[in-house]
Amino acid sequence: MQAPPSRRDILGRASTGFGLMALNGLMGLERAFGAASTSASRVLGQPHFRPRAKHVIFCYMSGGVSHLDTFDPKPKLRELHGQPMPVKVERTQFNNNGNIFGSPFDFHPGGESGIPISDLFPYLRDQCADDLAVIRSMTSPVNEHAQGNFFFHTGFPFIGHPSAGAWTCYGLGSENSNLPGYVVLKSGEAETPHGGVGQWSSGFLPAQHQASVIQADAPEPVPNILPRERDGVQRSRLDFIRTVDRGFSEQMRHPDPVEAAIRNYETAYRMQSAVPELCDLGGETEATKQLYGFEASNPMTRAYARQALLARRLVERGVRFIELTCLPQTPGGGQGPNPWDQHGGLEKGHRNMANQVDQP
Repeated sequence: MQAPPSRRDILGRASTGFGLMALNGLMGLERAFGAASTSASRVLGQPHFRPRAKHVIFCYMSGGVSHLDTFDPKPKLRELHGQPMPVKVERTQFNNNGNIFGSPFDFHPGGESGIPISDLFPYLRDQCADDLAVIRSMTSPVNEHAQGNFFFHTGFPFIGHPSAGAWTCYGLGSENSNLPGYVVLKSGEAETPHGGVGQWSSGFLPAQHQASVIQADAPEPVPNILPRERDGVQRSRLDFIRTVDRGFSEQMRHPDPVEAAIRNYETAYRMQSAVPELCDLGGETEATKQLYGFEASNPMTRAYARQALLARRLVERGVRFIELTCLPQTPGGGQGPNPWDQHGGLEKGHRNMANQVDQP
C-alpha cells in the first residue's frame, strides 16, 4: 500500500497554481526580508510580504447590525412604510413576512465625504466619517447565527478553517515575543458568539496562530496567568516539558502540532509579565479614558471602552489582530452571544447596542 503524499511531495509536484506560489513565497522569504528584517522578536515568523496594513482591530457586532438602519439608507422604504410588499418574497425562517418597514432612524451626512450615517452613531458620524470606507455590496449565503459567525470569520459556514485573525498572524508574523499575535477581548458580560471558539481557531494552520482570549476587566485577565510557584521552579518545569516534547517531535513524521505546543508554552510563560502590564491602565490619562467612554453613564459603554483602549495598547505592543466582543443590551439582559439580534424590538435594541459601542 502506497503511503499518502506528504505536504512536501504535494508542493513539489504542483508546477502551477497555488502550490508553486506558496513554495516560491516561502523560498523567497529570506531574500525579501533578510538584512532589513527586524524579525528577531517575531516569534510567529516573518511576514510573507511587505504589508500596507500592519494591524487589525476588528469590532465584531455579533447578531447582525441592520445595514438599513445604520450605514445604508433606503428612503424608498420610508415612502412605502406599512404597505404590503409589491413583489413576491421568499419565506423566512420563521415564515412571518410582513409589510414594508421604513427605518425609524434619521440619516445625516458625516464629515467632508458626506457618508450618510444614521443617528444611532453620532460620535462615529461627527468624528470619524472621513476615515471610513463603507462597503454596501457584501452578501452572505447563510442566514443562521452560528453558520454566519463562522462564515464572517473564516469564509466558510462550518468549523475547521482558519479565521481572519489566524491568517493575519500567519501572513504577517508577530512583532512581540511576549504576547500572542491574535487576541480576542472580552469584558463584563460579553459572551462568545454562537458557534463557539472554533470561529477564532487556526484551522489547518499551526496552532500558535489561534486566538488567545483576554478578559479586559478581570483581576486575572487570562486564567492562571499569575504564577502559582517560584520562577525558578516554573522555569525548570517548562524546560523539562520542552525536552520531552522535543524528543517526541523528533520521532513524529508530522511534528508541527508538537512544535506549536512548545511555542505556546513559551509564550504563556512570557505572558505572565506582559499581560498584567498591558491591562494596567494607570499610565493612561483621565482625558484619554474620558474620550473612550470610561465615564459614560451606561455600564456597558464603560466595559466596551476598556476593550477599545486595550486594543490600542495591544497594537502599540505589536499584536497583529485584535477582536472586540459586544456585551448584552443591558446588564443581565440575555442574548449575550448575539446581542445585536433584534426582531420586533429592533428600534430599542439597536439604540441600546449603538449606545454601547459608538463612543469607544
